[in-house]
Order: sequence, then C-alpha cells, then structure tokens
Amino acid sequence: MKLLKDILYKANLLEVVGTTNIAIASVTADSREVEKFSLFIAIKGTQADGHKYISKAIDSGALAIVCEEIPEQRHDDVTYIKVKDSSFALGIIASNFFDNPSEKIKLVGVTGTNGKTTTVTLLFNMFRALGYNVGLLSTVKNQINNTIIESTHTTPDAIALNQLLAKMLEKGCAYCFMEVSSHAVVQNRIAGVQFAGAVFTNITHDHLDYHKTFDEYIKAKKRFFDLLGDDAFAIVNKDDANGELMLQNTKASKHTYALKSQAEFKCKIIENQFSGLLLNIDGKELWTKLIGNFNAYNILAVYAVATLLKEDKLNILTTLSMLNAVDGRFQYIRTEKGIVGIVDYAHTPDALLNVLKTISEIRTGNEKVITIVGCGGDRDNAKRPIMAKIACENSNQVILTSDNPRSENPDSIIQQMQKGVEPQHAKKVLSITDRREAIKTACSMANTGDIILLAGKGHETYQEVNGVKHPFDDLEILKTTLNIFEK
Repeated sequence: MKLLKDILYKANLLEVVGTTNIAIASVTADSREVEKFSLFIAIKGTQADGHKYISKAIDSGALAIVCEEIPEQRHDDVTYIKVKDSSFALGIIASNFFDNPSEKIKLVGVTGTNGKTTTVTLLFNMFRALGYNVGLLSTVKNQINNTIIESTHTTPDAIALNQLLAKMLEKGCAYCFMEVSSHAVVQNRIAGVQFAGAVFTNITHDHLDYHKTFDEYIKAKKRFFDLLGDDAFAIVNKDDANGELMLQNTKASKHTYALKSQAEFKCKIIENQFSGLLLNIDGKELWTKLIGNFNAYNILAVYAVATLLKEDKLNILTTLSMLNAVDGRFQYIRTEKGIVGIVDYAHTPDALLNVLKTISEIRTGNEKVITIVGCGGDRDNAKRPIMAKIACENSNQVILTSDNPRSENPDSIIQQMQKGVEPQHAKKVLSITDRREAIKTACSMANTGDIILLAGKGHETYQEVNGVKHPFDDLEILKTTLNIFEK
C-alpha cells in the first residue's frame, strides 16, 4: 500500500477533488483489473477512452481516479485528480508506485527501425557472461537472469515496465537493456523512466500506419534522446543520415559509431562469411559467429555501450567472440546436400535489402537465391510493393506468401505486394498464400548450394489470423521440409 499523495509526486496535477491522504493498493489503466483500494487512470487511447469506464472502476473498488476530465457526477468517497495528459501521468505514477526502480538500475534503451532486438540481446548475453545479474526487455522476450517472461509488446506499458524493473532489482540486477519503440515514446510508456544510456541504430520506412508521416516517425525517435538527463550517454550510428539529428538538444553526453564515417567507435569488416565475421575494432581483430554487415553495426554498438559502461575493452572483445546469433535474426542452417536455409525477421524494406545484400556478398555467384516473403496485415501497407520489388531485384526466385495477416485477407496483401513486381521479374515470381506450402515449394526448387531466405517472421512461433495465433515456426518447418527432401 502506498499513500496517494506520494505516488502523485511530479505528475503535474491540475485539480484535486477529495483527499490524497489515502492508501492505494494497486495502479491500473484497465478497468477490468481494478480491485479494492485501486487507483484507476483513465486514458484516451487509440482503441478506447478510459473515461467511459470510470463508473465501472469505482464499482469495482477504485478509491481514486486520475483523468483529463472530472465527471460531473462524483462519489463523495472517491478522490478525483485532473491532469493534462493521463498517459504521461501514468508513467510518473507507475514509477513512484514501484519506488522509481529505473533510478536504481543502469537502464540502457535501444531504438531504431532495425537492430534493436539483436543489440539488446547481445548486451544482455554479454553482461551475463561478464558475471552480472541482468534484465532484458525485448520484442522476443523479457528476461531476468535465467527467468524468461513472455513479451507482448516491443516496449511494455508503463505499469508493466516499472513492475519488471522492480523485480529485476529484487533479483540483484545491476543492468537492464531494453528496446524502446517509437510507439512507446509517443504513448508515454517511458514517461518517468530514467535511462543511463540510449542507442540509435538506424531509421527507415516503417510504422507509417501509426505515425502517418516519416517526419513524425523521426520525431518520435528523437524525443527519446531529448528526454535523457545530463548524466546519461547517447550513442548514434553516424552512417545513418538521421544519426546526428538524434543528438541535437539532448542533455546526455554525445557519442557516435560507424563503419563508413569518421566516428568515436569504428569498425572494419575484414571477412564476411556464412560462418561469421572477422572484424577490426579499435585496432584489434575480432571473430564473431554473427553474419553480415548489419550485424557488424550491432556488434559495434554493443562494444560502444559496454565501453561507455566502463567495462574492460579486452574483456568486451573476448566475450563478443563467444556470443551466438539471436533467434530469428539471420539464423543459418545447412543441409548435407549443401542447401543453405536462412530465417530472418526482416519485415521492413531496409531489413530485407540488408539480408539479401549480405547473402549476395557471401555467395560465390553460382547458387540460386530463393526468397519467401510476405507482409503483415493491419500494418503499414505502403511498404508492401517495395518489399516485393527488393526481393525480385536481389533473388533468382521469389515466392510471395502470407505473413501474419491478422484481420486482413492474405490474398489482398499479396496483391498489393505484386504491384512492386516489375514486368522483367514476373516470370520468377510465384504467389502461394499458404506459408507452409510456400516453404515446401521453395525447398523443392533448391539444389546443392542454393540459398533459401525465409523472411518476415523470424523468432515468432505462431501465425496470427483473425485474432487467433496458430502454431507456426518458420525455422522448424524449414528444417523439417529440407530433411524430407534430403531423404
């Protein structure tokens, strides 16, 4: 139980009706979770307006209500707190309720269109290998040391985030590495959270279904850096055109990393093979099991963060050389016949191009590249023809298929993708809606040495259709199918 007046600290109150000298047992923005002695925060969301559920919350036992509009009909035994922005207030209140855990742990956030999951996961694995208790908040999973907690969002809501950080402190965690999505910034999910550092990987075409314009998407990423304190560090990919923009106006110490530009942290690719990368970082050679120049950026970002967190550089490089690839990120298998299968989460034009470019750089030139790709439903549809165009330009054979259609008709999504298929590529493109059949068809086409790229779903172990998640694991289906064709 916490006193209401204490958990309202710094929440920018406009008006209070009732007493704040009452004990609160829980905080929630979901009226279905309200219980006796709860504080209910009414938020105007994209799907529903929490103000419509204030009466329901009170009936369920809420003692206090935070809202942007105080109801005309009020209960004498309920406290009403008016704020300008309920979502911002929720972040502050959640931090206070859980005793501001982000102030007691070194929290590093990674943002960008691509590379977030790989970067935070490598940081988590590295610092665990270095002997620390560590927390992870990612698209794939949330984790506290060896305990895995299911992840439902790239960045948890403010209450879940602070609750997880508090649990990490209970388990003795010194560090937490987390993905910070543009949605989370705009929706104030990180309001009230104190970061020790922030990383910007890159920004490309994505999430315009939510942000509407690319400029708004960039502003959302930049706002994360604008919120940093003067005791934090900000590190950006200088090879990205918007990298240095992120550093403008931030109070944090400014740092850069790059493969091509002059930067504080530099890396050179010496060898790039299916078996891994040979890199030169800070004048020292490093062999890593990760593949591709995009992973060189991720590795360099990890090296830079660890260095800024005062770890020994030789220990950093030694540990990096032992780390494995992240699930669903350029996961590589090879059959006895020499057919190569690659599963990757690439679901944006830039990510798909990066993976295909990496394959092109490594292949000898005689192998066929067979790309299976789809686009998710209920998401930015402008990228659909672009994805198909990139696949066609960089593959010998393309199969357009279903990804997670969600509430959309998968055939309609494929038809939108087909608009990016130029006439000269038409003969090498197949459309197979059933993803399992698409994988089987690709495997039947492959001969010794050929490369099958299965893009889009990566680590996911389901396919979402009309609100239902059906079991579906790209990697397992690819493995099984290739084994069938090897017999």
